[in-house]
Amino acid sequence: MQVIKKLLVWSSIALFAGSSWAQVQQAKGKATVSYQGWSASADDKARATSAAQLKAVEFYYAEAGQSEAENFDAIREKILAAPDRYILDTTVLAEEENKDKKQYTVAVRVALNVANLRNAVKSNSAVVKGGTAARSPLAFMFVSRQVDSTRSFDDRVYKRVDQKADVKGNVQVSEKGSEGESFGRGQIQTNASTSTSVNGSIQRSASIETGGSTTRRASESTFRLLPSANLTQVFTSNFTRAGFKVSEAAMVEPYTDGKFKVATVENDYKSGMDLKPATLASLVSGMRAAQIPYVALGTLDVGLADTDGNTGLMRVAVTVNAKLLDISQTIPDTLASVGPVQYAGVGPTEDEARNNALKLAANNAARELTSQLTNLGVR
Repeated sequence: MQVIKKLLVWSSIALFAGSSWAQVQQAKGKATVSYQGWSASADDKARATSAAQLKAVEFYYAEAGQSEAENFDAIREKILAAPDRYILDTTVLAEEENKDKKQYTVAVRVALNVANLRNAVKSNSAVVKGGTAARSPLAFMFVSRQVDSTRSFDDRVYKRVDQKADVKGNVQVSEKGSEGESFGRGQIQTNASTSTSVNGSIQRSASIETGGSTTRRASESTFRLLPSANLTQVFTSNFTRAGFKVSEAAMVEPYTDGKFKVATVENDYKSGMDLKPATLASLVSGMRAAQIPYVALGTLDVGLADTDGNTGLMRVAVTVNAKLLDISQTIPDTLASVGPVQYAGVGPTEDEARNNALKLAANNAARELTSQLTNLGVR
């Protein structure tokens, strides 16, 4: 039983790796053609199958993204001229003949030679067409990171109470008295009487008005950088295949006259999502000093690991943001950009799942950037 479980786990990993990195991909296509005569001839069916194969290739590029779809338009004629070079195998899934409308429909599944398709796209790029002498220098810097700590703030509450009171009073005092004297037999007699009455009334009314405000502050996160040696190879190979003369930013730093520091960029990415204006300005001036016209940079943010519901393996998601700058202009121009887009990797351990996700994100980001540059005809 344990052996079967292990086989299932490794089969899942192989399936994931195959779908992400294999140079052979499956795609489906469907096409309908009209014909003359009583029924579809062999030539009509072959024509429909060829159209369905091309639809399958187009579907593959459409799933890959907008820039990849533009690449398909550029190599469509090459595929039509030599389909066997790009389509390794074709399986007919369904076919239908409508004799009333004189139409024949076929659905196929094809195995695509992705390596040859990418080579065809690369050979169509302006850089490759210009030859080795036209290869443009390109420097890149990508960091992979994970949230290290998050600082949350309590709500700041301000309360105000206004009280108003109105007091009215009325006091009335009246006093009456009388005195008298009488003389007789050498004596004086006196008598006196007084009476006092006091009336008073007080009226009081009060009103209370309350108010205030609550101020909320967004959480602040800091990041820790992860080793990116494997990612460097992924970006280098993709940019090199696209026809550029590629260098890591760390290799270029000594030739920037001290204007650019890799550590400064890393510190900015540790504390926030974007580079500070001063850091970006130093990067541009430093790369200009080193005569590097194109710079690619970005981040790969690693999420927390969880369990994949389909395989039971560990699953890690990576969000990638990337862009490629043309700094040969007076004001640097963003030629290509990717993200934010998320990719997920699975594996028996968290480390393997994270590495798979990072490689997948890096590979797709680099391919998307180079595809956009090819469409723009960048040399």
